Amino acid sequence: MPDNANLYAALRAAFPADLDAVAIETADGPGAPLHYTWRDLDRGSAMLANLLASLELQAGARVAVQTDKSVEALMLYLAVLRAGCVYLPLNTAYQAGEIEYFIGNAEPEVVVCTGRNFGWVSRIAFSAGVGHVFTLDDDRSGSLLERAAVQGDRHEPAARRADDLAAILYTSGTTGRSKGAMLSHGNLLSNARVLHEYWGWRGDDVLIHALPIFHVHGLFVASHGALLAGARMIWFGKFDPRAVIARLPEATVFMGVPTLYVRMLAEAALTRAACARMRLFIAGSAPLLPETFEAWRERTGHTILERYGMSETIMLTSNPYRPVEARRAGTVGPALPGVQLRVVDDQGLAVSAGAIGGIQVKGPNVFKGYWRMPEKTAEEFTTDLWFKTGDVGSIDAGGCVTIVGRSKDLIISGGYNVYPAEIEALINELPGVAESAVVGVPHPDFGEAVVALIVPKPGAVPDADGVVAALKSRIANFKVPKAAFVVDELPRNTMGKVQKNLLRDRHRSLFAG
Repeated sequence: MPDNANLYAALRAAFPADLDAVAIETADGPGAPLHYTWRDLDRGSAMLANLLASLELQAGARVAVQTDKSVEALMLYLAVLRAGCVYLPLNTAYQAGEIEYFIGNAEPEVVVCTGRNFGWVSRIAFSAGVGHVFTLDDDRSGSLLERAAVQGDRHEPAARRADDLAAILYTSGTTGRSKGAMLSHGNLLSNARVLHEYWGWRGDDVLIHALPIFHVHGLFVASHGALLAGARMIWFGKFDPRAVIARLPEATVFMGVPTLYVRMLAEAALTRAACARMRLFIAGSAPLLPETFEAWRERTGHTILERYGMSETIMLTSNPYRPVEARRAGTVGPALPGVQLRVVDDQGLAVSAGAIGGIQVKGPNVFKGYWRMPEKTAEEFTTDLWFKTGDVGSIDAGGCVTIVGRSKDLIISGGYNVYPAEIEALINELPGVAESAVVGVPHPDFGEAVVALIVPKPGAVPDADGVVAALKSRIANFKVPKAAFVVDELPRNTMGKVQKNLLRDRHRSLFAG
């Protein structure tokens, strides 16, 4: 059906001519290595799609999924697409209160969970009126596969328009309740095609897939990239630095959050020889420290390509694939083809090159809005329909974007704007410092006070007071932390982002009274 904009139809059309070639090889988990062919992906997702069709769901039915990572879970995602339903991935770390909110808000008709969680998840789901709850485990077991086993292995993808809803991704909810970002088939396919060209994907690429698949990075950027290229994947259920390094000689592409690169750098096995066949290392989902960028280049001979995106937009910018020399530490590159990006001040007026302001974007990748939150959707778009990302940054004269932080992380101390990333960068340069986080907490005189949390390098013992003293000679006094603490680690979510909301809450009463 040439006019069918169903994302699965486009992915299926990109499968290689030899459907019996290996598409995915599992590198860990039960039974590894297991080899799945392209035909397996097509047949498996067809059977699951036929199961969904047999349930006689309403048009646009949501399918909520909270399972461990497995190839069958990826097939389920593909099946939801081809059946014309809406995929709702849920972080495996979510607990009962969170799941209750997501199910109540999204009102899925189908919920899929792990066998170990079936008891409490099913109670929540059935209480909310969900009609079908299935289990799926990473050892190819569960009621979902048992029910699908009797279905036919052919399925014509449901007819969908580009604007039809394909997925709902709930944001992390660091301020208030999580919001469901609605992504269409067209949003996902347009971004996948742009990245296919921009990053030079080839049919002979081999991707090491070591990311979770409940998030944009692993589910859309990595999986779509390989599927649209007809490229093989080496599939890790869980990231293990030594195991990943051992497979690098067979691979050409790796995607990871900065934490994964730091952990691999701690392994002696990471050498130039191990990376000799690699074509591209990509980092995202959290800021990559310049120190990590340089250490990786020195150790491996490869320059990490850092990019920038979010749940509401998938990828927005990327450092260039070619020339490699144009990739710059601390930046996320120019806007991708088809994406418009601008930086504005508090009044919504464009700022000059290099000036800091709020980042706004437009393009075919930008989401349809927040699920059942029309007022919030309207609030997050300008009158001329640019999406306010909530990120703060700058664009230089050459179009290269630098992210300074989130607008909610902006600290206003004594009436002056303080951008945490600026202070963190200076702290991270000091001897003995591995990384840092800067937050604002209530202060009776200044409104907000700057507080720094410092993680030492192994064996180092940085002095918090000494860090503050060093900053006094380098930045304006209103930016200097009013307090600093040395901590063992920073709280992070599953994608490696520092949870500054937790740090703010932890130190909220520091200057009380």
